[in-house]
Amino acid sequence: MQIIPAVDLKGGKCVRLIQGEADREIIYDSDPVSMALHWVEQGATRLHLIDLDGAMEGRPVHIDVLSSIAKEINIPIQFGGGIRNEEALKLVIDSGASFVILGTTAVENPEFVKSVANQYAEQVILSIDSLNDQVRVSGWKSKWKITPEKLAENFLEVPLANFIITDISRDGMLEGFDSSLSLRVAEKSGKSVIAAGGITNIEDIKNALPLFSRGLIGVVVGRALYEKTLDFKEALEIINC
Repeated sequence: MQIIPAVDLKGGKCVRLIQGEADREIIYDSDPVSMALHWVEQGATRLHLIDLDGAMEGRPVHIDVLSSIAKEINIPIQFGGGIRNEEALKLVIDSGASFVILGTTAVENPEFVKSVANQYAEQVILSIDSLNDQVRVSGWKSKWKITPEKLAENFLEVPLANFIITDISRDGMLEGFDSSLSLRVAEKSGKSVIAAGGITNIEDIKNALPLFSRGLIGVVVGRALYEKTLDFKEALEIINC
């Protein structure tokens, strides 16, 4: 199982938005490249890079940051935010991302997702973000009347790399990890899942470990690392035992 540090980009800085709300922003570093290097030095094996401005504008905004980070680190980057067409997807891959995260297009243009997932096999990650068991898109501002499990079922035969399942109610709250949503999607779809939202401390990592056999292949961690409620090296030691 992987522990994947999140570097969220807004206005060129490394930030966290509590439950995705722009007016609840915490700035952690003005240099995302140095922050990415920090996590690599700490032992990260993958980086979660999200273009928050891109998610709101519907086009990648921080391509320059992605390119700069990719030139400095030697681990895979999964990049998402505003990728709504093939031109943007190709630009993200050409700029150094190993995996492209698609979310909004899964509900607005599912045929596009299926097409590019076949063209870029095992490089497309489908992000399913949920609040109160209802899918949210466009930077979590728009609601869709579909459950995470139902959305996942629409892509069962598609060669996705995996799903990322975000529990918006827990994102950035430091209130603990609830695996139920991620496990429901993994069990319904038969595909591997990376969970996001709620990882707070070492106990959450210990509780997540047994879920590896049930489809969970990693967790994205943001605020807990930046505010040091979770020690990254200690967490890596536990999963590597």
